[in-house]
Amino acid sequence: MTKKIDLISPAGDLPSLKAAVDAGADAVYIGFRSPTNLRNFPGLNFSLKEAKKGIEYAHKRGKEVYVTINIYPQVDGVDLCFKEVDSAYSLGSDSVILTDLAVLEYTHRKYPDFEIHLSVQAGNSNAETIQFYKREFGIGCVILSRILTFEEIEEIEKKTSVDLEVFVFGSLCANYEGRCQLSSYITGVSNNTVGACSPLEFVQFVHDDNGKLSFKLNEIILNEYSQGEFCTYPTPCKGRYLNTETDMLTYSFQSPASLNLLGEIPELAAAGVDAFKIEGRQRSKIYVENVTRVFRSALDEFYKSPELYVARKEWLEELCELSEGIR
Repeated sequence: MTKKIDLISPAGDLPSLKAAVDAGADAVYIGFRSPTNLRNFPGLNFSLKEAKKGIEYAHKRGKEVYVTINIYPQVDGVDLCFKEVDSAYSLGSDSVILTDLAVLEYTHRKYPDFEIHLSVQAGNSNAETIQFYKREFGIGCVILSRILTFEEIEEIEKKTSVDLEVFVFGSLCANYEGRCQLSSYITGVSNNTVGACSPLEFVQFVHDDNGKLSFKLNEIILNEYSQGEFCTYPTPCKGRYLNTETDMLTYSFQSPASLNLLGEIPELAAAGVDAFKIEGRQRSKIYVENVTRVFRSALDEFYKSPELYVARKEWLEELCELSEGIR
């Protein structure tokens, strides 16, 4: 093995970016504070001033920063995406992560020397489509859909000429990425255009006299929790809906689950993966720091003795604990 796999970590703010870099990430991906990325939450993401500081911090330490601009903009959002591409380039970021065809074309035409990564939101799951993006827009890397098997990844690697990046830890989405319509159905607002599966303006938390917490999205109950029951911020696909036949809450679409491929590093390396991506720009600094540190340790150990690699019990236990809050 001559080329080592890069470790790509998330950052929703400047402290998280610094923590990821210091914990061993080869690159960090961020978003600007605007509705142009799929983590458009209040209090999250970077101002241009913060992004400049983060890029400088990473570059001084030999690391890279990628800017995520991966929504599907509607009529009034295209120019803003173009503007954010301009900002990413002028700030000296190393790449932009894009989805929309118009934004891809704009970037490739105006900044031919700017590296483009194709976002997972494009639903990248076959070699022919990836090669189309390479031919038309000069992409250098593709972030593969989370539904692919090791064998399918290997087949894509044989037929393509771009770097392959895969998610290895974090929130697991089994939907066809970039095509989910659940938020649109419930709220009339698509997560693919505003950057949030549960848009904040439609969210309600309701407590009753018995201590029960109900989570509503546009008056539709996504979940109910008894007092003391573990709960997370639900999304439409992972909500428990009321079954009117049984009068019970059930997972109608997808049970909460967390992705963890720490034990599958040898299989991913054999399939030809070039980069591991950790999900979680909306997570805490502690989460980013610790997950990055664990995967950095695992990758370093793997490359010392690839044939002997086994995920350590303490690593798996720590990741399991960290994943409790993202189920």
